[in-house]
Amino acid sequence: MLLQKLRERVGARLSGNSESGFTLVELLVVMLILGILAAIAIPAFFNQKQKANDAQAKAYAHSAQVAMETYATDNNGAYTGATPGILLGYEPTLSGASLALSNLSGAGYQIAVTAPVTAHVFNVIRNGTTGALSYTCTPVSTGGCPSGGNWGQ
Repeated sequence: MLLQKLRERVGARLSGNSESGFTLVELLVVMLILGILAAIAIPAFFNQKQKANDAQAKAYAHSAQVAMETYATDNNGAYTGATPGILLGYEPTLSGASLALSNLSGAGYQIAVTAPVTAHVFNVIRNGTTGALSYTCTPVSTGGCPSGGNWGQ
């Protein structure tokens, strides 16, 4: 009897005469699975978007560093007197950057670029005594700023 009903149902589905559908429990299970997948995927997506915004700020910081070195080459190796506007003249791609310069001296400087969406700050610091470069960022361990606070080159 049970086997006969199963054959009838299979035959009805194959012939297209079936009016059966999904049960409420089946639909709820599918919706639960989709909800779990969305809860996993959406935060990962936003983290990638944050990393992309931070990557743009890092690119601006590196471009500003190159422009600063070009400025020093034109000014007998000194970084004093540099402004964001002057650097923009050397590197037009900096037009969208939120750029700040500080600690300008004959042999050192600090460039700070703030990512527009995340407000993370990426610094390029040239030590005025040793000439060593360091690359720091804040806040640490979010977006494109790794733990330790150094985004390195």
